Amino acid sequence: MKGDVLPGKSYPLGATVYPEGVNFCIFSKSCNAVELLLFDVVDDGVPSRVIRLDPVLNRSFYYWHAFIRGLKPGQLYGYRIFGPYEPSRGLFYDGQKLLLDPYALAVSVGKNYDRGRACRPGDNCAWAAKSVVVDPSAYDWEGDEPLRSPYDSNVIYELHVGGFTRHESSGLPENIRGTYAGLIEKVGYLKDLGITSVELMPVQQFDEQDAPYPLKNYWGYSPMAFFAPHCGYSSSRDPLGPVNEFRDMVKCLHRQGIEVIMDVVFNHTAEAGRDGPTFSFRGIENTSYYIYNLARQRYENFTGCGNTVNTNFSIVRRMIIDCLRYWVQQMHVDGFRFDLASVMSRGECGEPLERPPILWSIESDPVLSGTKIIAEAWDAGGLYQVGSFIGERFAEWNSHFRDDVRRFVKGDLGMSFKFSNRIVGSPDIYPEPGRETNRSINFITCHDGFTLNDLVSYNEKHNAANLEGDMDGYRLNHSWNCDIEGPSADPAVEELRLRQIRNFLTILLTAQGTPMMLMGDEVRRTQKGNNNAYCQDSALSWFDWSLTEKNADLLRFVRGLIRFTRSYSVFHQRHVLTRPVSHNDATITWHGVRRGRPDFSEHSHSIAFELKAPARGEHVFVMINAFWEPLSFEIPPPWADRTWHRVVDTSLPAGQDYLPPEQAPPASSGAYRVGARSVVVLVAQ
Repeated sequence: MKGDVLPGKSYPLGATVYPEGVNFCIFSKSCNAVELLLFDVVDDGVPSRVIRLDPVLNRSFYYWHAFIRGLKPGQLYGYRIFGPYEPSRGLFYDGQKLLLDPYALAVSVGKNYDRGRACRPGDNCAWAAKSVVVDPSAYDWEGDEPLRSPYDSNVIYELHVGGFTRHESSGLPENIRGTYAGLIEKVGYLKDLGITSVELMPVQQFDEQDAPYPLKNYWGYSPMAFFAPHCGYSSSRDPLGPVNEFRDMVKCLHRQGIEVIMDVVFNHTAEAGRDGPTFSFRGIENTSYYIYNLARQRYENFTGCGNTVNTNFSIVRRMIIDCLRYWVQQMHVDGFRFDLASVMSRGECGEPLERPPILWSIESDPVLSGTKIIAEAWDAGGLYQVGSFIGERFAEWNSHFRDDVRRFVKGDLGMSFKFSNRIVGSPDIYPEPGRETNRSINFITCHDGFTLNDLVSYNEKHNAANLEGDMDGYRLNHSWNCDIEGPSADPAVEELRLRQIRNFLTILLTAQGTPMMLMGDEVRRTQKGNNNAYCQDSALSWFDWSLTEKNADLLRFVRGLIRFTRSYSVFHQRHVLTRPVSHNDATITWHGVRRGRPDFSEHSHSIAFELKAPARGEHVFVMINAFWEPLSFEIPPPWADRTWHRVVDTSLPAGQDYLPPEQAPPASSGAYRVGARSVVVLVAQ
């Protein structure tokens, strides 16, 4: 071996920086040979150096490693791995393909990057993404730490880093629009809105070309490198730029008291199925990283994306834990939302496991013990685990809340009892004594589906722009267009739509559980009826900042509603209201239009509830009328020496629909006339 190439160490995996150079280590069990390639420029087709690893000196069991003297952070590199191409054994080695390091802490993607070149025979170096050597210690956090705020104080905002500031109306310089730096410039907006946590749609390096040509993968659910922040969201062209710019963003958000939750995708990768590209895992150790059916010689597809990551295989489980720890310890993120988390409940043959090792490892890991962990508790293979996901720490996206609230507000029959369960934290779904209600992540809309504006404006999806013949996206959306499909110039239709939007938001923020909003719902962002905009990196998906002025009244309503509901503990109790644990817990009393007589019959479209927290001096009465005619509700008496004051009435015009408690006018005693399809909130004071 040359003098600057030493045997190196088998731990840690990835590229590790030392004062004298860099140690490289990669796992590959079935290969015959490994080459480490170094590059000076990302679009170079010829490496500046090729180092063939010695199977005796540079191999320990299944780990190939080498220490290269003199290398520094910012060095571009990749691997070529040689071995048998035997689909019958699940082996797909291709020594002509440049492979990303699964532990790469940064990835550089050049202007010549071509996903297709990794699908076809031949050398793809000139068109491949490259791994980047990073020294994670080379950053000044200035005392920053993860916030670790409790769920019961949280309002989560699902946000797309690129889409949040990409629109020219953001007013930002063009070079930082759609970047981590751009988000930094808009943190004040999130703070003023009352957001406590941003849930970032995928920011792990993903393949933007994984979409029908000429469209781009916008959402990011197409991961290439789990440890690396997506370089497309960096304003810097320096290979190390994305790492430090991401950290700057986290630090800025933390200074404003806003948590960072990452939407992480460990269920599949951008390598897709048999006809997909080979740029990392497939060419390193296919049957370790993926669930591959040897009998049928195909990838099991429990994700709908062509492959399924073998998350409960030992080396993959270790990688996932290492990855999560890295994002917490070195990038200071506060939590994770696991996309299609039920995939992680499957064994090496795809079978559901009662005690899946990876999920219990996440649940019990000491480094992650103060970190939020949220499950999307289903997969595309039919495994649905909302209410039954493993462990005592995982919160869950509550899809029952989404569907039942939509159906009740829309006016479907037989929904009042289900709706009442959603209001109190879904005890029918989460019956375990002592389970905290705030582990139900309540949402009306998310990235996957209609925006809130489109939920009240479209009965049908309109996805032709996705170039899939309008065959993609959910057909059952439980939406109602208020009798006109799409935009309307009819003032009555627009007033009804705006009222329904206020209804949804009021229900979301007064229900027990942790509320999550979708980016732009507070200003009526629209995708023009597209309910699967995964490939729409355009104004169709971006946040249009002119809407903050056009729909300023709705924005004012949402800001006020968030401040009000977060300041009243009765709206975010940790325990089910019907099962108080101590005298300090709030209680609930159900009512209908008649006091003390809730109507849960099939034809009921109304409900009222009274919340009391004597220890906090809080007494609230909420009336919800999803009927198409006004209804008069009997009002229970307030506490002695108090009167009811109207804080919310979604039927009233702007400026009256929400008033802070200190400005709220007295409500008439005895009864309150609630307008058609309206929500009213009274406070005793």
